[in-house]
Amino acid sequence: MNNKNNWSLFEVFVRSKQGLSHRHVGSLRAPDAEIALQNARDVYTRRNEGISIWVVKSELITSSQPDEKDQFFDPALDKVYRHPTFYHIPDGIEHM
Repeated sequence: MNNKNNWSLFEVFVRSKQGLSHRHVGSLRAPDAEIALQNARDVYTRRNEGISIWVVKSELITSSQPDEKDQFFDPALDKVYRHPTFYHIPDGIEHM
């Protein structure tokens, strides 16, 4: 049996009844993904808040960091197709 000190850290994402996307709600440790999913259900959806749960090993997540914001997102400024002014918006379309 796995020692609790060797359990993997999982990040938990829940999609609520009101939302279309999953939201990070916390972390937990578990010996494998199946138990992590069951524990996430028990801990993070006790009051039927969710309709879908994702668990992902923390070590498998790659993300940018807030202090990298300038260097990471600045190159997008030279890509005109990412700017809304590049597209023609038809008459009658509001709040775009």
